[in-house]
Amino acid sequence: MKEFIFNILRGIVIGISNVIPGVSGGTMMVSMGIYDRLILVLTHFIKRMKEAVALLVPILIGMLLAIAIFAKLFSEVLFPKFPLQTNLFFIGLILGGLPIIYRKVKGVSVKLPQIIAFVVFFVLVAGLAVIGEGNGASADITLSVGNVLKLFGVGVIAAATMVIPGVSGSMIMMILGYYNTIIDTINECINALRAFDIPALLNTFIVLVPFGIGVVVGIVAVAKLVEFMLKKFPAVTYWAIIGLIVASPIAILIMMEIPAIGVVEVLSGAILLVVGFGISMKIGG
Repeated sequence: MKEFIFNILRGIVIGISNVIPGVSGGTMMVSMGIYDRLILVLTHFIKRMKEAVALLVPILIGMLLAIAIFAKLFSEVLFPKFPLQTNLFFIGLILGGLPIIYRKVKGVSVKLPQIIAFVVFFVLVAGLAVIGEGNGASADITLSVGNVLKLFGVGVIAAATMVIPGVSGSMIMMILGYYNTIIDTINECINALRAFDIPALLNTFIVLVPFGIGVVVGIVAVAKLVEFMLKKFPAVTYWAIIGLIVASPIAILIMMEIPAIGVVEVLSGAILLVVGFGISMKIGG
C-alpha cells in the first residue's frame, strides 16, 4: 500500500510537470527513481503485465489527478503569482534526482563519448528553452483529415519529448503552437464530464482522440529507443541524461518571467528548493 501511494504521488508530480512549460516530465521520472522501471514495463508490457499494471495504474491515477486538479492550480495561480518560489520548488525536485542517476555511472571512467553526449544534450535543452520563450499561439483544430493527422503527429512528438529527461513536452507543444489548444480542450473535456454534457464531450474527442493515440505511439516508440540505448551504450546514455537533467534548471530559469524579486521571494524560494530536493530524495530513493 505504501508503494501504491508513493506511485500516486510520483504520478501527480509527473502529471504537473508535463503540463508546465519548461519542466520535464521525463526528468521527474528520473528524479522519482522510476525511469528505468517505466521504460522496462512499457517495452515489455505483455511479458511483465502484472508488474506493469502495478506500476502504471497508480502513476496514471496520479497524473489524471494532477491534470484535473493540480495543473490548473499551478498554471493559473502558483506560477503567475509566485513564479520564483514555484520554479525553485521544481528545480529542487529535479536536482534531488541527480544522486540517483549519478549512481548509475559512479566508478565508470569518463571518456570522450560521454563528455560529448553530456555537452550536446545540455546545449539542446538550453537551446530549446531560448527558442520556446513566449511562443504559445493556438493551432487550427477545424475537423479535417489534415488536422487529425497533425494532432496525431503532435501527440507523437509531445509524448516522445515528455519521456526524454530534460526536454519539456509542453514547451515543444508551445513551439509547435498546440499547447493552448490541447490544455483548453482538456479543461473543456473535464467541464463536460462534470456537467454530463455528452455533445460537448464528444466535441473534445475530435481533438483528444487523435492526439491521445499519437501520445501512446510516441511513448512506446521512445521507450523502445531508450531501452536499446541503455543496453548498447549505457554509460553514454546515462551521461546524456545527466546533461539533460543538469540543463533543466537553467532552461526553467530562462523561461521564467518574474516581475520583481525581493528578500521574501528569495528566502521562500530557497526554502522551497530545499523542500523539493528533500521530497525528490524521499520518494525517489
